[in-house]
Amino acid sequence: MTDSTPEELDVASRLREVEVELLARWPETRIDPTLERVETLLDLLGSPQRSVPIIQVAGTNGKTSTARMVESLLRAFGLRTGLFTSPHVESMTERIALAGRPIDPVRFVSTYEDIEPYLRLVDERSQTPVSYFEAMTTLAYAAFADAPVDVAVVEVGLGGRWDATNAADAQVAIVTPIDLDHVNYLGDTLEEIAAEKAGIIKPGSVVVLAQQRLPAAEVLLRAAAAADATVARETVEFGVLHRELAMGGQVLSLQGLAGSYEEVFLPLYGEHQARNAACALAAVEAFFGATTERLRIDLVIEGFGSVTSPGRLEVVKRGPTVLLDAAHNPAGAAATAAAVQESFSFTRLVGVIAIMVDKDARGVLEALEPVLDEVVVTQNSSTRSLLAGQLAEFAEEIFGGHRVTVEPRLADALDTGIRLAEAAGDLGGAGVLVTGSVVTVGEARRMLRGVR
Repeated sequence: MTDSTPEELDVASRLREVEVELLARWPETRIDPTLERVETLLDLLGSPQRSVPIIQVAGTNGKTSTARMVESLLRAFGLRTGLFTSPHVESMTERIALAGRPIDPVRFVSTYEDIEPYLRLVDERSQTPVSYFEAMTTLAYAAFADAPVDVAVVEVGLGGRWDATNAADAQVAIVTPIDLDHVNYLGDTLEEIAAEKAGIIKPGSVVVLAQQRLPAAEVLLRAAAAADATVARETVEFGVLHRELAMGGQVLSLQGLAGSYEEVFLPLYGEHQARNAACALAAVEAFFGATTERLRIDLVIEGFGSVTSPGRLEVVKRGPTVLLDAAHNPAGAAATAAAVQESFSFTRLVGVIAIMVDKDARGVLEALEPVLDEVVVTQNSSTRSLLAGQLAEFAEEIFGGHRVTVEPRLADALDTGIRLAEAAGDLGGAGVLVTGSVVTVGEARRMLRGVR
């Protein structure tokens, strides 16, 4: 390992300073629902969001993976891409990618320094200062315009209608499956949540809809009709024709808008990821206007074969196998449980779980219980983390006390989880699933690499 140069140390130091400045703003969990601040900010910067075509992804679960698939496909077709996703797993710079790679720290810092005077100006003019997410969204759009990129794939942070990313007009909008989440901001019915997410549907755009429960589907279809948008629906205009398990993922046959695509390897696990892939393919077809002539199959295969989605059933260790998954609501946890059951042959699986206080912890635990032999409940470093003792109360109701271990420190919980898995005496069939939130997964990822 080589020592860092003075220049590299200067960049790392300045990056930490920028991160501290950004994190001092209103956090993503504190919402003032309006586009006024971010639109004012972008106007002052010359509207960088209008300099590039946008594909936008909203929904409750699967947004990040779907966005990553869309970006990988576009890159396989020779386009220079921008990608904005959230939240990050380990580093803030992960949120913005250029040409398939996280933004370089030097470019991240210089772009922030370009927009920082305007952030202060809008802060002074507004009753509420620019939030962390609004600043990050602006930074992403500015970086995309400066690069420049041919197309940007943008994941909605929360909802859709008043999400900061929605200051741009997407020509293709994807809505992944909608479920109950963030009910304090979006409403406590599927109809209310769907109405918020339908806000990304712009006049004359193409809307790619994952299969939805009926109340959400009706709202989305009405919104598309009102915007005179073209609709492509999973299981109607596109979908998964067939899927088979394969080493390191699955092989898919997909029905696209322009024809079928056979023998497509996807290096991700689970039926939910196959369905995300179908949505991604339809969106790319729509972006290229390829609704009658099939895209080149070799480039589709290349694009899907290059997909990565950190923290989504990611294998980070063997002997025993340790999986990281960022499922944080019951629907996501159910998809994770189904994928684990289908794709892995564990003789013993131990869960290490830390969940945020504003999430449905009981629902997450109930969804995971059928696939976990034991669970180690813990907490991450966030002030929003549900205390381990409180999580244990839910876990003992669902798993029974004999299947629950409490370890308040995540590092200790990981060690305990691995030890319990090893106790099975069959390292090839033993596993640990670390899940409950993106923060939990990110911290575990660093710890398992020896950075504690």
